[in-house]
Amino acid sequence: MTQTSARPLDVVTGAFSYSGAAIAHELLRRGRRVRTLTGHPERAPAGSPIDTRPLDFGAEAELAASMTGAHTLYNTYWVRFAHGAVSHELAVANSKVLFAAAASAGVQRIVHISITNPSLTSADSYFRGKAEVEQALAGCGVPYAIARPAILFGGDGVLVNNIAWLLRRLPVFAVGGRGDYRVRPIHVDDLAALCADLGASTKQAVTVDAVGPQALTFRHLVEEIRDAVGSRSLLLPVPGAVIPVMAGVLNLALRDTLLTGAEYASLAAGQADSAGPATGAIVFTDWVHDHGGELGRRYANELDRHFRPG
Repeated sequence: MTQTSARPLDVVTGAFSYSGAAIAHELLRRGRRVRTLTGHPERAPAGSPIDTRPLDFGAEAELAASMTGAHTLYNTYWVRFAHGAVSHELAVANSKVLFAAAASAGVQRIVHISITNPSLTSADSYFRGKAEVEQALAGCGVPYAIARPAILFGGDGVLVNNIAWLLRRLPVFAVGGRGDYRVRPIHVDDLAALCADLGASTKQAVTVDAVGPQALTFRHLVEEIRDAVGSRSLLLPVPGAVIPVMAGVLNLALRDTLLTGAEYASLAAGQADSAGPATGAIVFTDWVHDHGGELGRRYANELDRHFRPG
């Protein structure tokens, strides 16, 4: 048996995207072989050690074949917002196909990225869909672990970068209400380490909030980013109902979806908060001041990343 074949194999969905890339890197660092299921095979760097297979939800048998021999499936697949024919409902259906294929392939464990505070009764299809996917995972027959992050930072993340981009360019930054709704951000590398640990665990069913050591109000988070990038933008409290309207204008100008009304409503309702113990070690305020010089130099367009070819 060769040294390569003796190394255990794991499968990561989206290993050339954001959280998936961090998880794949962590697994490689730990001596695992990594295969990815991806809708963007063109993103594979030349000479990548990651084996690339298509993420085609219309071909369940091929998905199962691509996962045969794998110990753990790390699932980062989801859609942030509806666009064209893509919806949260479709993402739920696709996730069920993926879990069924993993079970058919004999995968021994699934580590799934969810969200803080999912709920089957949520008015937000994002949080409701995440709860439906968790429910499907629990019923698929494969031992599993669920990591529930709220806000991610680090790497080439979008949210913090784009807040910084706006603060660098706008004289006024609107904050819905008092901005006193709390968030528990976690660094993407801390999330990756947590997921790798969960993959190595032998517990049958684990659910844990993936949150950093620091809880901040949203206004405090924006203030820290503003200070880190040297902005003089005025933080202006506005009625919450105004935020989706302003975001809609920016969406048109940027040809992107910067923020949806549902995302703001869930944020303002405290859905990005958690009372759970810290599962990450990197402190957001320390990190943002260490990286302020590079944040917000370029806008990160979600539609370009996920829906537009090129």
